[in-house]
Amino acid sequence: MNVKRLSRISLAVAAALTVGQAFAATRGGQMTFGRYADSLFLDPVLNDANLDIWILTNLYDTLLQPTNDGKGVQMGLASSYTTGKDGKSMVLTLRPGLKFADGSALSASDVKWSLDRARNPEAGAWNSSLASISSIVANGNKVTLNLKQPDPTLPAALATFNAAIMPQKLFTAAPGKNDAEKAKAFAEKPIGSGPFVLSEWKRGSYMVIKRNPYYWKKGDDGKALPYLDSVRFEIIPDDNTRILKLQAGELQIAEFIPLSRVAELKADSRLNMTLFPSTKVNSILMNNRPKLNDGSENPLSDVNVRQALNYAANKDALIQVVTYGTGKLMKSYMSSTTPLFDARQPGFPYDLAKAKALMAASKYKNGFDLTVLATSGSADDLALLTALQQMWGAVGVRLKIEQLDAATKTARYRANDFQMRTAAWTNDINDPSQITTYYAVFDNIESVHTGFKSAEIDKLFAQSQQELNVARRTAQYQQIQSLYLKAAPIVYLYETPYPVAMSKKVKGFFQIPLGNNLFAGAYLEK
Repeated sequence: MNVKRLSRISLAVAAALTVGQAFAATRGGQMTFGRYADSLFLDPVLNDANLDIWILTNLYDTLLQPTNDGKGVQMGLASSYTTGKDGKSMVLTLRPGLKFADGSALSASDVKWSLDRARNPEAGAWNSSLASISSIVANGNKVTLNLKQPDPTLPAALATFNAAIMPQKLFTAAPGKNDAEKAKAFAEKPIGSGPFVLSEWKRGSYMVIKRNPYYWKKGDDGKALPYLDSVRFEIIPDDNTRILKLQAGELQIAEFIPLSRVAELKADSRLNMTLFPSTKVNSILMNNRPKLNDGSENPLSDVNVRQALNYAANKDALIQVVTYGTGKLMKSYMSSTTPLFDARQPGFPYDLAKAKALMAASKYKNGFDLTVLATSGSADDLALLTALQQMWGAVGVRLKIEQLDAATKTARYRANDFQMRTAAWTNDINDPSQITTYYAVFDNIESVHTGFKSAEIDKLFAQSQQELNVARRTAQYQQIQSLYLKAAPIVYLYETPYPVAMSKKVKGFFQIPLGNNLFAGAYLEK
């Protein structure tokens, strides 16, 4: 037998083994996951904390689900959906035989009740994502959403945590005089239709979620997911302790690995150090207003100054210093994993000559003092801002770092009492509308309190919220990103991934760009 033919046979065998392995997931066992902090409140509607959101998708299910790349939607509790020709209705068909984790039937009336609760303006901060719905009709296995106007964001909204389907009878039977009291009681022992159900919870110490025997989705072996019997979350705030416990085999997964430790853990033959693509963008917010809260003149109101600071920041150097090479250049206010991100955006590449020319064109050519708020105790903030002190010194800017505890920093920010502040953002919905309303639309929260306002962006955004034609909506977002870049309301820095370290026995675990930890398809290889 010649060597070439042997190689072809070997490749064919290897390929067959690879295919076979895809269907050889091990069932059973408990996976132990090291979290940096505990969940707070396991109600999907009255919630906006990542500590809860990233766990909720394992307990509750939605009509549609985000894809693993965070850019699209796939079918969830709904097996299909259609939209009306005028874009003002959506009909969803439920899968047959759906059940909640207690074995009770999940019906169209549960869907109607859940979505009515989620879109109630008095129920939670996320009701606006479903605000286009005017009424909901449940009929048999179909749910019809009647809309006030066409809404291209609705499929993504129906795949977002606050649109989770809950059991109406169990919730309304919970003790309490109103929705908030019932939610608090129900969330102590929540019942959903997700792949897992809460089994134990000792606050601040650990949480256990066990397999939901009534979950609808099938694994590669044709049997119902999840593969695991349970997942145990150990609450370990200290980064080094989480890593040591992982290396000792007491944990199978550890989250929020410090970026400074990534290279070290990648070299550990027992671990898979994974950098999951995220929607996290790191920037510095600039107060764009002509006057600061104390009445003093604000140089950051000059677009030439804002652009100069962007060009004078050497992002490649910052990525090495702060993210230890794990970050990537930020080219838009939204991450490159966000739908309708415009890859043609140039961002602000380092160009000191251009920065100096822009400063010279401003009325601050002799330089000025600038204050930035940082989070005390944050090594990343200190490393970033110390480097920027030197970089911006080259264009005559004298940067003062004001370190504050997180609560004080947030209070100052919300009162618009800042000149600059460090910031990070992650999406919660796989659509660009969320980050755009926060960063670029003044009427929401004054464009993340920068005070930036653009009538042209406001008009384009309003149009995009009703534009069902994908090409036209893409063009609208390209314009929005371009206009925002030219105005430079923020200092564009870098995108960073989700660093998760896992035992090599862990297979099938995903943290999607929206941050959700998905355990349904995870298993422990023997």
